Amino acid sequence: MLWKLLVRSKPCRLFFFRKMQSTPKYKPFLAYFTTDRQSNKENKRTVETLYKFSVDIRKIRSLKGWVLLEDETYVEEVANILQELGADEAVIASILERCPEAIVCSPAAIDTQRKLWQLVCKNEEELVKLIEQFPESFFIVKNQENLKLNVQFFQELGLKNVVISRFLTTASNIFHNPVEKNKETIKLLQESYLNVGGSEANMKVWLLKLLSQNPFILLRSPTTIKETLEFLQKQGFTNFEILQLLSKLKGFLFQLCPRDIQNSISFSKNAFECTDRDLKQLVLKCPALLYYSVPVLEERIQGLLKEGISIAQIRETPMVLELTPQIVQYRIRKLNSLGYRIKDGHLANLNGTKKEFEANFGEIQAKKERPLFNPVAPLNVEE
Repeated sequence: MLWKLLVRSKPCRLFFFRKMQSTPKYKPFLAYFTTDRQSNKENKRTVETLYKFSVDIRKIRSLKGWVLLEDETYVEEVANILQELGADEAVIASILERCPEAIVCSPAAIDTQRKLWQLVCKNEEELVKLIEQFPESFFIVKNQENLKLNVQFFQELGLKNVVISRFLTTASNIFHNPVEKNKETIKLLQESYLNVGGSEANMKVWLLKLLSQNPFILLRSPTTIKETLEFLQKQGFTNFEILQLLSKLKGFLFQLCPRDIQNSISFSKNAFECTDRDLKQLVLKCPALLYYSVPVLEERIQGLLKEGISIAQIRETPMVLELTPQIVQYRIRKLNSLGYRIKDGHLANLNGTKKEFEANFGEIQAKKERPLFNPVAPLNVEE
């Protein structure tokens, strides 16, 4: 059964090849230099054409040397397509060096892929930039028909093309799903949002934000999503509170399984020595208490305690747990340089994004450096 699942999960590629050997994780030093015997096995026409486009053959040999052994390659055709899109010689060389599989992609398959990506790209210049940054996402795909149908579905949902193009490059697995599966997941998310008190008027905005921030929610099974919501209801969270969590955590909430959430809840309850009701309030202030694993929570709490911060202070401002120990140490040192003792005060000045912290730090610094002005004191004015 396991081997069947593995076979199904292997991505199909745009190209066809007869035999491909897996590349070892670590290569001996001499492997980076081709021997005469290896060189004789390589397709000389392929190598010569690659040289013609200023491609560093050594990089291809060390990365995916098997492509040089293929009888049928399309170096010139691939390069011509990229040139037609506006790529210069340096860009073409860079693409082929980082994604050698491109040279065994059929021109017809590449042309189809180009048309599909142009559905969401403003122009050819933008398309070339995407291919240059993410060549594997362009030249390797599981199913082009799935890709086309999913792009159309996302456009119908109201996602902007710039967001869909980001999905193509950084979350390409969601396009491997049959469009029916993605539609089923979207429908469940919409129903879940309405069932916990969300309004029809706000649902579309919520859904688009969720997908924009976490498209990988589409890789979760509908069953898992249902189980997560049911578990939170069993933990005593009201529909309104679950709606708050959905709004704050977006799709990340659905990446958790009930067992992991239970472990995090149990740990937090013991660490903060609080009741179920108090813990719920902490979670609503800092939903990351559900999202972070027990080892991560333990590390962050211990890091704060080592800096002299008390459990009571953390309970008052639990959002500080969203910061890594390294960030906490850096911010405390900066605040200490101004004479601000974080362990004696509120953690609000330690909390927040980098931009928010720098803004708070600047205000504290300005107050410290601002001279005291006495309106009664006489002014020394030279006549």
